[in-house]
Amino acid sequence: MDGLAVMGFVFGMVGVVALVRLEKLIKTLKQKGILEEDYKEE
Repeated sequence: MDGLAVMGFVFGMVGVVALVRLEKLIKTLKQKGILEEDYKEE
């Protein structure tokens, strides 16, 4: 059961890191004018 908890924690952290990187990418694309400033994720 400990192995499942560790795997869940690891996948959770990977998800958080991916979300942070996605937010940074969206911010960068808005600054460069590639995305509109009023862009909203669906």
